[in-house]
Amino acid sequence: MDVSAAERAVTSRHLRRVWALPATALGRSGWPPSPGQRLHWHWNYWWQAHLLDTLVDAQLRAPTPARLSVIRSFARSVRLRNFGRWTNDYYDDMAWLGLALQRVSALGIDTGPALAAIDTELLSAWTPAAGGGIWWRKGDDFKNAPANGPAAIFHARSGNVARAQAMLDWLSSTLVDPESGLVWDGIRADTGELVKHIFTYCQGVYLGACLELSSMDAAARTVRAVAEHCAPDGVIRGQGGGDGGLFAAILARYLALAARSLPGPEASTARSLVLTSAEACWSGAAPGPVFSAYWDRAAPWPLPADAPERDLSVQVGGWMLLEAAATL
Repeated sequence: MDVSAAERAVTSRHLRRVWALPATALGRSGWPPSPGQRLHWHWNYWWQAHLLDTLVDAQLRAPTPARLSVIRSFARSVRLRNFGRWTNDYYDDMAWLGLALQRVSALGIDTGPALAAIDTELLSAWTPAAGGGIWWRKGDDFKNAPANGPAAIFHARSGNVARAQAMLDWLSSTLVDPESGLVWDGIRADTGELVKHIFTYCQGVYLGACLELSSMDAAARTVRAVAEHCAPDGVIRGQGGGDGGLFAAILARYLALAARSLPGPEASTARSLVLTSAEACWSGAAPGPVFSAYWDRAAPWPLPADAPERDLSVQVGGWMLLEAAATL
C-alpha cells in the first residue's frame, strides 16, 4: 500500500480552484468532470468535509507547508462556494464539516467563526420529539444516527460533554438493535416508526461517540457487531457510489481509533478490519490508483460511463481508508 500515491491520485484528479479564483480549492465531485462539476456547481457539501478531513489526516502523517496552505485555502473555499455561509439545512452535513474544522483548528488555522456557527445550529436542532436527539435536516420529521453520531463527537470534542452524552444515550436507547448490537438508521418522530436500514457509517459514528465518551463496553460491542455483520471475510462492505461511497471509510476511520483506544480483544478485531480492508482496497485498485466502490472486488478498467468509481466520494473513501490504516 502507498498512502502517498493515494493522496496524489485523488488530489490531482479532483482538487481544483473555485471559479478560477486564487487561493481557493475544492474537490470536483466527478472524474472526468462534467461541465457542472468543472465549475463546482455540483459540489456536495458533506463530501468536501470528508476530503478536508482526509487532507488533515495526510498533514498529520507527513506535514508539509504546501499541504497546510491547501487546507487553509480549502476551508475558506467551503464558505465561498456556500455563498458566504458555513451552514446549510442538513444537520448531518454541518456536523461533518464541524468535525473537519475542529481538526483544521488544531493545525493552527483559525476556524472559530465557522465552529461557532455550526455549534449554534447543532444545539438548536435538539428537541424532545422521539425522546430527544437532533433532526436529520430542517423542516423534516426524521432523526437519525448520521446526524446524531457526528454531532455527539463534535460536542464532546468542543467540551460540551453533557450534550454529547445526552445524544449518545438517545442513540443507545433508540437506535441500537438489542439483539445484534448494530445501529439502525433513524426514527420518524411523527409516527415512532424505526427505519432499520443498516449502513456502515451509522456503526462508525456511534463507535466514535462511544470512544469520545469512554463508553468502552458499547464501543466493544459495536466492533463485534461490525465484524459479524458488516465485513464479509474481514473486508468492510461497500455501499456503491454517491453518498454511499463514503460510508465504509467513515466506519474505518473510527475502527482505527478503536484499535488504538479499546482495552480488550476488540482492539485487535478493529485493527484487523481496517488493515484487511485496506489491503483489499489497494490490491483491487485500477491504475492511478482508482479505488473500487467495493473493496472486496477489483475496480473496473477502463471505467464505464456510469461507474461509481468516478465519484469523488468513492475515491476519497479509498484514500481515507489508507490513511486510517497508516495510523496502525
